[in-house]
Amino acid sequence: MTMLKPIAFLILIVCTNFVVTECRTIQPNDENLIQQICKKTPNYALCIQYLHSDPKAPSTDVRGLALIMVNVMKNKANIAINKIHQLIGKSPPDQKEALDNCADNYNAIAVADIPEATEALLKGNPKFAEDGANDAVVEARGCENGFKGKSPLTAENNAMRDASAITAAIVRNLL
Repeated sequence: MTMLKPIAFLILIVCTNFVVTECRTIQPNDENLIQQICKKTPNYALCIQYLHSDPKAPSTDVRGLALIMVNVMKNKANIAINKIHQLIGKSPPDQKEALDNCADNYNAIAVADIPEATEALLKGNPKFAEDGANDAVVEARGCENGFKGKSPLTAENNAMRDASAITAAIVRNLL
């Protein structure tokens, strides 16, 4: 019985050591890259927030960080498209044209800009990725400016504009 205690203690030490050495933690260099890259963007805090929301960020390179941000853009576009479809059905007539314009803008982001940026990053042509991200900024602004008065999509347009501007700034590090 007394022999089991030292063996159990040894097993506990070995298992703890295994868990500690096998766990993936953010290494200082990984976090340093994210911080360095985000400092070069127009919104450091938001960049950090977006990149930290993806578990792959700490172990990737600049291209990987840019791809993570393109995915953020895709998510923001999908949120906006869903809201636009909800609003079109119940919007006042004076907003219908602006909402249709926003649907076109976000369709361009989802069907052209995001795939262009993704493909360009995967093929090693960052200039086209930057162009796709910058185009998404223009499309989101166009949606916002299409309303006469208060836009029901201000939050979504700002989110897309911010994510796209951060993406473009990260991609510029690859040029």
